[in-house]
Amino acid sequence: MRHQKKGRKLGVNVPHRKAMLRNLAANLIEHKRIKTTDARAKELRTFIEPLITKAKKGDFNSIRQIAKRLPRKDVVHTLVHEIAPVFSERPGGYTRIIKLGFRDNDRASVSLIEFVDFQSSTELETAKAS
Repeated sequence: MRHQKKGRKLGVNVPHRKAMLRNLAANLIEHKRIKTTDARAKELRTFIEPLITKAKKGDFNSIRQIAKRLPRKDVVHTLVHEIAPVFSERPGGYTRIIKLGFRDNDRASVSLIEFVDFQSSTELETAKAS
């Protein structure tokens, strides 16, 4: 029985799962939206939302805790200095999962996970131009 067993196994062993979530989080921070399977998107949401909450705090210890969970320094810098200020007034719910349907080859359900209320600088420039 799976009483109080939090999280999904995602069909891989523990070190693979940890590395996969770290890389998915880094890609989400870098590209602001990624396309992945439903289960991975839902698990990524539980991984990245506490990191954004810590990044909103912005003190040195929070940054160290974030750096422990993310693979690259530039990703940590982007999270703390670009993404966290956008969500400074938001109490939670920083990501959105949009279901896209099923993949053709294996019929896996595919979703788009993205940050809520986040517009990149290029999107802002195009919005201002039009």
